[in-house]
Amino acid sequence: MTTQGGKNVQNQQEAARTGVATIPRATETYSQQGKTSIADGVVAKIAGIAAREVQGVHSLVPSGTGAAIGQLATRMTGGDTRSQGVSVEVGQQEAAVDVNMIVEYGVSIRQVADAVRQNIINRVSSMTGLTVKEVNISVADLYFPEDERKQKEEPRVQ
Repeated sequence: MTTQGGKNVQNQQEAARTGVATIPRATETYSQQGKTSIADGVVAKIAGIAAREVQGVHSLVPSGTGAAIGQLATRMTGGDTRSQGVSVEVGQQEAAVDVNMIVEYGVSIRQVADAVRQNIINRVSSMTGLTVKEVNISVADLYFPEDERKQKEEPRVQ
């Protein structure tokens, strides 16, 4: 990964603090026909969508102390949630991805994590040409479908 004077570390810490997953930097490639720039947010969205495509993933959630505030702000403004719960570090040719997710109860967490990791690597690589060096996965919680059904069935006030 390339860092510019420690800026990526500082930007990643800010992203973790605020719940905002990406930094509006871009990776650039050059050819004889011109330059292509891919923003970090694009890589984060690809990774987020790829993670959600895997069966057993209930949702992706932001991490850090500012996560709840960031999540609320995104909901209130109708912001894009596809990169929510995803943090990326992108260099000129490589990327690293961190994912924070909730999985469904009863699934093999290890198998889901492996499938998420492989899907992110495949999608990011095929869509951007970047080599994904690592995908770090944090399982923050379990989702129990029966809890949601009970909440819908049982009125709080009679």
